[in-house]
Amino acid sequence: MGECLFCAAVSGSLDVTPVYTSESVFAFLDHRPVFKGHVLVVPREHVEVLADLASDQVGPYFLEVQKIAVAVESALGAGGTFVALNNKVSQSVAHLHTHVVPRTKGDGLRGFFWPRTKYESPDEAVSYAKRIADVLAS
Repeated sequence: MGECLFCAAVSGSLDVTPVYTSESVFAFLDHRPVFKGHVLVVPREHVEVLADLASDQVGPYFLEVQKIAVAVESALGAGGTFVALNNKVSQSVAHLHTHVVPRTKGDGLRGFFWPRTKYESPDEAVSYAKRIADVLAS
């Protein structure tokens, strides 16, 4: 079995559109976003599921997720965010990751059906990442 996709993203060997990095997390745009600006937040160290995250890292991890959720909302003028993680079931990559999805009233997202969209170009993806990163940097 090859390297974990998200470990590859963290190491830079998988081409992703980064949004934010810190000592403990790496955040990047989902390549199949529910809505444009959909960010994945992953621990920099390989952790498969929430139960495997060291107890002293749970708080710091979710503080980073909170910071990114606030930035997504602010940067994109979203009405809010949907923040979620799958644990084993429906977890497409076996590396803990939290989805931060920008939301607007009437956006059509219902329950846990996640329709996916695409960025029109790599430049469009980079522009979304930059808007979020700029808020995080300020």
